[in-house]
Amino acid sequence: MMTRILSILLLGTALAQAQTNTTTLKVGDAIPDVKLRTEDDMEVSLKKLVSEKPTVLIFYRGGWCPFCNRHLQSLAGIEEDLNKAGAQLLAISMDQPSKLKATPDREKLHYRLLSDSDAAAAKAFGIAFKVDDATVEKYKGYGINLDAASGRDHHILPHPAVFVADTSGKIRFAHVNPDYKVRLEPKEILKAAQAAGR
Repeated sequence: MMTRILSILLLGTALAQAQTNTTTLKVGDAIPDVKLRTEDDMEVSLKKLVSEKPTVLIFYRGGWCPFCNRHLQSLAGIEEDLNKAGAQLLAISMDQPSKLKATPDREKLHYRLLSDSDAAAAKAFGIAFKVDDATVEKYKGYGINLDAASGRDHHILPHPAVFVADTSGKIRFAHVNPDYKVRLEPKEILKAAQAAGR
């Protein structure tokens, strides 16, 4: 079953690359002032969170994506080192707050998961794309319902991305790859965070 799901996810990559009309943020740009929601459905300001300490922002597609879940688990391995470097890790997806709590192995992830179900952050960072209708239906055939995951019918997902920002909100590191099968190694993320804290 997992092989079949992975196959349809791979098909989705080829069919769903229509990037929105936004420029992807880069090193030197400022973090946008967008609102996100916590697992308890409380609104939080991304800019305020970032002002508290150097921040690693991970954008992932959702708890339904096996590639994302593997990446989230691998990031747990660097969380202690990030904390020692004075940095925090925030992971942002299209999942609505109630779905964040259902993320596989959530209890093993001690960092914060945040909801961008209206896609405001993904759009502001320039990493949003719309999944075409045919792929949405194919996903449903494999038990993946994007509407149920986000609580919206926009069918927008983020390209997996990593941004590191200092407390002023300036982006010090940026990595975006439209191929969601390719994720930045945790050790590279840790290096970027340590460099941003200097």
